[in-house]
Amino acid sequence: MTELEKKIKAKIPGEDTGIEVKHSLCAICSPSMHCGVDCYVKDGKIIRVEGTPDHPFNHGKLCTKGSSLRNYVYRKDRIKTPLKRVGERGEGKFEPISWDEAYDIIAEKLLATREKYGANSVAFFSGYCKWYRPVFHRFAHVFGSVNFGTDDCCCSGSMVIAHKVTAGTVGGPDMGHANTYLGWNYDGYYSNHLSVGGVQALKARGGKVIVIDIRKTPAAKNLADIFLQIKPGTDGALALGMGKLIIDNGWADMDYVNKYVYGFEQYKELVQQYPLDKVAEITGLDPNDIYEATKLFATNGPACTNFSASALVHHINGFNTQRAIVCLEALTGNFDRPGGNVPGTATYIHKQAGFRSREEEFRSDRYPKDGPVRIGGERFPLWETQFDEFQGMDLQRQIEEGTPYPVKAVFALGMNAKMFPQTDRLLKTMAEKLDFFVDADLFMTMTAKYADIVLPACSSLERGEIKAYGGGYLFYTNPVIPPLYESKSDTDILCDLARKMDLDDPYLKGGYDACMEWIFDGIGISIAELKKAGKPTKIPIAKWPQPVGEMLKNGFPTKTGKIEFYSTAIEEIDPKYGLDPLPSYRDPLEDQNDSETKEKYPFYLCTGARLAHTLHSRTQETPWLRSLLPDPTCEVNWDDAARLGIKNGDWAILSSPYGEIRLRVKTTGKIEPGVILSLHGYTEANVNELIGRDHLDPYSGYPGFKGMRCNIRKEG
Repeated sequence: MTELEKKIKAKIPGEDTGIEVKHSLCAICSPSMHCGVDCYVKDGKIIRVEGTPDHPFNHGKLCTKGSSLRNYVYRKDRIKTPLKRVGERGEGKFEPISWDEAYDIIAEKLLATREKYGANSVAFFSGYCKWYRPVFHRFAHVFGSVNFGTDDCCCSGSMVIAHKVTAGTVGGPDMGHANTYLGWNYDGYYSNHLSVGGVQALKARGGKVIVIDIRKTPAAKNLADIFLQIKPGTDGALALGMGKLIIDNGWADMDYVNKYVYGFEQYKELVQQYPLDKVAEITGLDPNDIYEATKLFATNGPACTNFSASALVHHINGFNTQRAIVCLEALTGNFDRPGGNVPGTATYIHKQAGFRSREEEFRSDRYPKDGPVRIGGERFPLWETQFDEFQGMDLQRQIEEGTPYPVKAVFALGMNAKMFPQTDRLLKTMAEKLDFFVDADLFMTMTAKYADIVLPACSSLERGEIKAYGGGYLFYTNPVIPPLYESKSDTDILCDLARKMDLDDPYLKGGYDACMEWIFDGIGISIAELKKAGKPTKIPIAKWPQPVGEMLKNGFPTKTGKIEFYSTAIEEIDPKYGLDPLPSYRDPLEDQNDSETKEKYPFYLCTGARLAHTLHSRTQETPWLRSLLPDPTCEVNWDDAARLGIKNGDWAILSSPYGEIRLRVKTTGKIEPGVILSLHGYTEANVNELIGRDHLDPYSGYPGFKGMRCNIRKEG
């Protein structure tokens, strides 16, 4: 082997090897994560992916998913060309067509639907990846429809609204200045590996860590000074009990409360209903552990709280659980203070970079002024008033019933039906009731198989896109390779269709760069300059770190100008909906506690446990990642398994009042007896089939994914 051959085999870049390093990002976990990647390219093909060492976000680190990015991009099931359905919906029978023909069909069908039923009868839905959402959001409104929705309808939206009606804004943990870190449902080793370093640094300087979870996780083992293994869905009762302990023991920051809190007296009356012995019974926790954790959080400040964006709110009591946690932050004087939970100005797609863009105006300034309530608006009025998307969990019902108005077409980018409860029922409804359904995606998913037109999207390595990063950075990526096959970026698809349908908007017709120029106008650098830089660029107007204490000084963006323990926004909702302005608690299985259901389904099902190598179902068919856990799996406590005659590795049938699926059993001591923890994302064993579509939080409309009665039996 020659020296050159050795260098090529080792993938060493250089003119002699023909290997070039190009900078891009991994968007698998978009938008909360978008790590910088270095792609080694030879002869137009990616041969290696590494983390970008000087990237301001991941600093060269990649998780398992990011490390498999090349394997993800070159999956054999990529959609190669636009497709037209030729069989029945769901059969997966398609014929290739040209982009021109696809655009002609889509334009004709959408415009005809608008003409016959009105623009609002077309629902525009975004799944993954999320980078194009401001453009898609505007597209829907320019078309004339109020109905733009995303997977935020069951992901982070409830958490955002809970913060909004309490403090007016979301506050993130300031670990760099904290003495105590409360990780509520936190395990960075599985879902946010970049946060672990911050927690480790806190501990290294003598800080303390509390972890609350239903599962004994690596974070609980490696980071926690106090670990509370709580019964699923009872976090709200714990938060209220902690509030009572803090007040009764004089640990509350009453100067802060008196100055910045509205509704304290009503809250104080509420928490008196949750004495320590009652909370211990509800949560399954040792009373001494609750007391010590509460004391540490309240007296070893400043203290900050971290929480999963979705896990806590995936219960029918999840919204108020999140509110109760926010109240703890304020009760101890730890909101909008260094070392506590600090608000920040979002720059672009939920990310803070120390300056404002015009993203919100871009999304909203074409909202139809005389439109009806959005899908789900009549059923979930708090969501309607507090979030700028339709509540997708009501999409199936509205398609079925046609009330308050019909939904006849769905235009989707990356729609994942597996995120909906009773998935098969949703797909059946769409197949029978919709006049037209179009979906764009990288892969032929179970959702795409039901579409009339399927469009091939490209990956983050095949397109240019803008991302914001803390520290005052923007990054406009350049394509690492040209789009594979006939795929296109989602924004190119949208802008092409805007021109095809002659929509009245110069920015959409002008293309992605024209949209970005408008959004980022006035930041001191042009889109062309960002593209030319090729790496994250410091923005001249950025102020980082963002100032803390601005809301304490100028007032909170709520009706009262204070943190609202008693929510005026909820108080204004019609009383017929039964929404409590206080963060009250209810049993997560309240609608399943009749004796017959309890006897038939004695176990508690919690869906969607995080693993280091998966995110939802997007990576399940990536060969490298699927090989790490090839079979759909559920975790069962050792004692429960022994009692049922189930051994580790056995196949079992997991059932609920709504159906049953087949999974392989992993016996474990990491979960408590009586709890079954499932892994989601497997097409052949979609656990969300076991969740009732009406098992919903009344405030947010969120499904109780992590709270359902179930049973399990050994196969055969």
